[in-house]
Amino acid sequence: MAHTSSNNGGTDQVLVEETGSVRTFILNRPKQLNALSSQMISRLLELFHASEGDSNVKMIILKGNGRAFCAGGDVTAVVHNVRQGNWKLGADYFREEFTLNYVMATYSKPQVSILNGIVMGGGLGASVHGRFRVATEKSVSAMPETALGLFPDVGASYFYSRLPGFFGEYAGLTGARLDGAEMLACGLATHFVPSERLPLLEEALAKVDTSDLDVISAIISGYSSMPKLKAESPYHKMKIINRCFSRRTIEEIISSLENEALNKKDDWISSTIQSLKKASPTSLKISLRSIREGRLQGVGSCLIREYRMVCNVLRGEFSKDFFEGCRAILIDKDRNPKWEPSRLELIRDDDIERYFSKIDDEDWEDLKLPPRSNLPPYAIAKL
Repeated sequence: MAHTSSNNGGTDQVLVEETGSVRTFILNRPKQLNALSSQMISRLLELFHASEGDSNVKMIILKGNGRAFCAGGDVTAVVHNVRQGNWKLGADYFREEFTLNYVMATYSKPQVSILNGIVMGGGLGASVHGRFRVATEKSVSAMPETALGLFPDVGASYFYSRLPGFFGEYAGLTGARLDGAEMLACGLATHFVPSERLPLLEEALAKVDTSDLDVISAIISGYSSMPKLKAESPYHKMKIINRCFSRRTIEEIISSLENEALNKKDDWISSTIQSLKKASPTSLKISLRSIREGRLQGVGSCLIREYRMVCNVLRGEFSKDFFEGCRAILIDKDRNPKWEPSRLELIRDDDIERYFSKIDDEDWEDLKLPPRSNLPPYAIAKL
């Protein structure tokens, strides 16, 4: 028997269903495509901590109400707060969000995320760190931050850097949208279940009385299918992606793509070049370095570095591109951001270095990750 409850402090933004040993958390801001408000993040942290300490709970299911799993963090609210004159209010939001990402990545019980719809930015952070991610034919995934003057955060420098070849650099720098079949192929999803079968899957999962990964995986696999990649999928372009996105700098990546375009007419190459040229030059440079560093770091180190980076972005001392990107894409919606600096060649290496440095402010401190214990092997491997 499912028991549903909510928390009015979060204005019912996260609903909870209790069925036997399973807890289902439902993101419930459908009009905002379940964008993560600060109240939702706090509530999810509270729920994850409580369920981890409850021996009766064996598994967590996370899903979204409506046509999105989660369209990302509610950055419009963050920008509004920072524009009031206190960048640390914005930093508080990211600190709690990144802490939630870390708790999910090191969680001692299996998390099954049902990604039936839009999964962007912070939505990936709230799911990919968990053990099982179920995509459907309705899934659309992206980290579009370079078009917003930000960078792929929420631990993306960890999980994008571990995608096959240099696909993570491609997806992170261009903000490419991936469908469910592509998410499965590259590893962002662990399973693909046709959406019409989700009610049956959820019914079967609700009866689970174990945290055994093999048992849970077998249940999900029983409802899964193997989707075909569409003919024009970027996943078919892995040879070009690896040739171009393995280059050392953004300038070299663009130059190598332009050389490919000279050799053959390919709409995908042209649109990829256009995506890079439309993005914030500063964002491209810090994003590439972040993903490259993430290849050699555990998830905790990635989140600590990303927190330093986001605090430097919010302070806006070198570039205010994040505020301009949010204005152009999310607020005024003219989709015509004026980046400053406007060109890659105007950005020096020491300008980029500043984003990776500690904040020179006596009230600021690095991200402090919560201590974790009783970790399963798959969580230990991320450290």
